[in-house]
Amino acid sequence: MNVSLSGVFYMYTMADTSLRGHASILAASVMWGIMAPVAKVAMTVISPFMLTTLRLVGGALLFWLVSLCVGHSERVALHDFPRLFLASLFAFVFNQGLFLTGLSLTTPIDASVITTLLPVFTMVLAAILLHEPISGPKVLGIVLGAAGALILILSNVDAFHSVNNGSWLGDVLCMLAQFSFACYLAGFQNLTRKYSSLTINKWIFTCASLCCIPITLSDFYALNLQSLPIEAVLEVTYVVFFGSFLAYLCYVAGQRMLRPTVVSMYNYTQPIVASVLAIVMGMGVLTLTKVLAVVLVFVGVYAVTLSKSRQDLQREQRIAGREER
Repeated sequence: MNVSLSGVFYMYTMADTSLRGHASILAASVMWGIMAPVAKVAMTVISPFMLTTLRLVGGALLFWLVSLCVGHSERVALHDFPRLFLASLFAFVFNQGLFLTGLSLTTPIDASVITTLLPVFTMVLAAILLHEPISGPKVLGIVLGAAGALILILSNVDAFHSVNNGSWLGDVLCMLAQFSFACYLAGFQNLTRKYSSLTINKWIFTCASLCCIPITLSDFYALNLQSLPIEAVLEVTYVVFFGSFLAYLCYVAGQRMLRPTVVSMYNYTQPIVASVLAIVMGMGVLTLTKVLAVVLVFVGVYAVTLSKSRQDLQREQRIAGREER
């Protein structure tokens, strides 16, 4: 196992920046795709806000522990702390609080459908805040990816037994959660590229934890830890370690290397994870429709990746200007 893990890490470090970025975001998306049904089950015994706080506090402790163990001591400029605090609100407090609350009121299928709005929100906000162009390939990629994701989600309705159990309020909260995360992706790109993934995560998780702890103190006191079934403990452990610590470590690392709209496109891979889970658990079968949907998702991601960024257009304009002279 050690040899294979070291081999994977070696290949990751030797790959070019763009490939490492895609691998990192894909890994995070897979862990989040698995987390949605896991968190839904966990919330039958733990409140959404309590699970959010456990996720944030657990993630903060893990990031600080790793930072201390590896001797990581990157200094953060004093004027960047307010921005880190705002980033924690959009990326975690608003996003996770709204999403988990919405998920508790609606179905995993409805919540998954609404996550397809993230690339749309991100594209619009990146155009406003970062002046990123809304090009034909980018729009086409988002449409193709959304179509593939929706095909997969709707094909899994029967598998997850979640028809007619949704709530409009839950759906609205899930949509606001996507908008909040889009604000984080488009509004704090410079911050995530300025510091390492470990530094960004340990401070953002810490700020978010300080915001959530006072809100959930009553839930914590009401929680009888000894009475929790072992299944719930394992589910919370997955949410904290894989859905928070490892996923965000990968995500912020990838965020440093890719544009916000490209990063957001990987939301479309989460229904693929849900489909694979359904097939593995015997709740679904592999069909030509699902294969086509997966192809659409990755073609969409590829199309957005090929779209030109603001820097690409500026570079072309400079070259064209020199040629004219």
